[in-house]
Amino acid sequence: MQRFKSMAAILLAGLLALPGLQAAAATPAEIQKSLESAARTSTPGFSGFSAERGQRFFSSTHGSDWSCASCHTSVPAQPGKHVKTGKVIAPMAPTANPQRFTDAAKVEKWFKRNCNDVLGRVCTAQEQGDVLAYLMSVAK
Repeated sequence: MQRFKSMAAILLAGLLALPGLQAAAATPAEIQKSLESAARTSTPGFSGFSAERGQRFFSSTHGSDWSCASCHTSVPAQPGKHVKTGKVIAPMAPTANPQRFTDAAKVEKWFKRNCNDVLGRVCTAQEQGDVLAYLMSVAK
């Protein structure tokens, strides 16, 4: 039995060492740095992100009935609720929810899904960075 446990521990350690199986921890600033790199490549004349632009984007409906604030509230330090499903959504502001923007894959998935819901398209790196700048500026 001890031999089995030792072999299982070695196998588990090996699997966890493989790239892609580890959760890539990040910070909101690291996520934003990655978005900045993408924005510099894709946006001519990129001059940085703006929390003010991000707040306007977050609050605007973009030609549809929904905005980001429809589900995430106009106060991102508070919990929101999905308009259709009623599912409670944890606060978006990293000051109120330290788990926000700590997993690059989740952030990418979140922006892709929600931008499609609100805009009917994928958000640009500039738009994502502006929204993140706004959310990072929200006080608890």
